[in-house]
Amino acid sequence: MAHGIKLVAPAVVPPLDQGFRPAVLADRAFLDEVGKSGQSVPLGIALERNDAALSVYQTKVFAPDAPGVEANLQYVERLVKFLLWQRGGWNITIAGDARTAEHIKQAYAADGIRAFDADLMAGVYEQPFTVENVPYEELPEASEGTVALGGHLEGCRIGFDLGASDRKTSAVLDGEAVFSEEVVWDPKSQADPQYHYEGVVDCIKRAAEHLPHVDAIGGSAAGIYINNRALVASLFRSIPKDQFDAKIKQMFVRIGKEFGVPLVVVNDGEVTALAGAMSLEDGGVLGIAMGSSEAGGYVTLDRNITGWLNELAFCPVDYNPDGPVDEWSGDYGVGSQYFSQQCVARLVPVAGIELDPEMGQPEQLEAVQELMAEGDERARRIMETIGCYLGYAIAHYADFYDLKHVLVLGRVTSGEGGRVIIEGAKGILTQEFPELAEQVSVQIPDETSRRVGQAIAAASLPEL
Repeated sequence: MAHGIKLVAPAVVPPLDQGFRPAVLADRAFLDEVGKSGQSVPLGIALERNDAALSVYQTKVFAPDAPGVEANLQYVERLVKFLLWQRGGWNITIAGDARTAEHIKQAYAADGIRAFDADLMAGVYEQPFTVENVPYEELPEASEGTVALGGHLEGCRIGFDLGASDRKTSAVLDGEAVFSEEVVWDPKSQADPQYHYEGVVDCIKRAAEHLPHVDAIGGSAAGIYINNRALVASLFRSIPKDQFDAKIKQMFVRIGKEFGVPLVVVNDGEVTALAGAMSLEDGGVLGIAMGSSEAGGYVTLDRNITGWLNELAFCPVDYNPDGPVDEWSGDYGVGSQYFSQQCVARLVPVAGIELDPEMGQPEQLEAVQELMAEGDERARRIMETIGCYLGYAIAHYADFYDLKHVLVLGRVTSGEGGRVIIEGAKGILTQEFPELAEQVSVQIPDETSRRVGQAIAAASLPEL
């Protein structure tokens, strides 16, 4: 049990994490018990974000006088956390059970356990974060709206992808990459905004040398970007807030003006999904990028994007309260600790691999991948563990997205380890969720596309 909700052990236990308790199994067990109780009530969750867009999610919980009512609090708290980072919002409306609504309100108060999330969302949407309760009958109607994004390949374009350990750049001429490169950098530890500005400008100029001229620039990076403004991004976490607001928030708008061409920058997960939709010529694509953290992006069945945040790094996938804690948000069991370099570094000592404690996470990942190439079973168990995590996470994501394809990219998937991760995830779906295994393909592109495909897809973002 965890705060009243029953945890369910997976049929396939990750080799290096005996305590893993998948969110999908706990949620489904809860809903099953609610249904069998004969004492259920409907509950709705509405999340309002920018431009009056509104997401609505409906579920069922125990009635106030039902024996299992205590489980409502944990179930809805984890559900709201997932929805908030999947869809975004500055106002949460809980339609239904007043006690559960009060629990959520306290959690997101200034001194609550989710104060980090409330503060970040207030910054993203530039409005005070609020939680309110209304009768279920007053649940607002959804107002989503989707827009087309990317897929523009004509002309001379530059695409870049900013990661925590390198920045990737491509020069693209009428849809063909004529130049691609990776340049090592260290943005997370740099407090000077000029370092970041010069790094981005440098990669654009290096690509421009391989084109007759530049028509458009597209970019991707971890974080939240709205109208080309950087609102939240781990790459810039060392920059003081006043400097972030003054120099970083409008940095990409400024760079676009300096080069005199259309410039679009979006979350790197969105570009992962876009790359998949473009290569598959299909929709219903969830992109997952495993790099310094986990990035997510989604292209709908009709091949549009939603305006959701898709920040899967903060979405819970493990309900074990003793699971790893995210250093930034202070929450446990969220994606950043399971699908990233951070995860690999966390599992290294558990696997019995001894590395220099001074090594950074990118170097630890490289060391593990070298061991994988040599057939080291300890390294293999790390990748098998991530694959197990991924299988259960995909089943959880499928409860919130209409999925046909899951495309997995990022440095963690390089080499033999990527194949082990994907095969492990497919095995979980086949064994535990056979209906999903039949309808959802889990794919990984070739090595070159995995490492620089993001930048090429990013180049297609601006419309001329």
